[in-house]
Amino acid sequence: MLDELPRYDFHERHHLVVAAPPDQVYQAIKATTPGEMPLVGLLFAIRSLPRRLARTGGPSLTRNEPLVAQMLAVGFTLLAEDPGREVVLGVIGQFWKLRGGRVATIRGGSDFAAFDRPGFVKAAMGFVTLEQAGGTRVETETRALATDGGSRRRFARYWRLIRFGSGAIRRSWLRAAARRASGTAL
Repeated sequence: MLDELPRYDFHERHHLVVAAPPDQVYQAIKATTPGEMPLVGLLFAIRSLPRRLARTGGPSLTRNEPLVAQMLAVGFTLLAEDPGREVVLGVIGQFWKLRGGRVATIRGGSDFAAFDRPGFVKAAMGFVTLEQAGGTRVETETRALATDGGSRRRFARYWRLIRFGSGAIRRSWLRAAARRASGTAL
């Protein structure tokens, strides 16, 4: 998973076993909405608070639209997809800055891999489904790679602040997708 970012400075992985077939779990991951993940709305609101207070705008989440689609709409790029099995999204930015300093010219996995402009961090997040006895193991992994030492230090401070929330979002997403795939969605 995450072949698009084989080297990384920061990393996080979570998994869950779901009593449903892999294709159903995969579809649930892509269809899960922020409304199915109560903690997600709060954490995104906290993250966007500085932008709102500074009146610099920025996107806000919609409760009933799939989170994957919303992420793609605000600047994430589809880096790779093996339909029914794996999806990987990526974004390049200066996440420690108020507006995130996103790079808008990334058009896919090859642009993402080739990007090396100093002052940025490349971040990728993926989900993969793996068939196993009794259902599907679904894993999510997040990786981040700084393009230079200064960015690595700045992102390290940022990562210390958001890592718990980032992990909470991924775990919440896994649980919501599991409920959706097993037919017990909220």
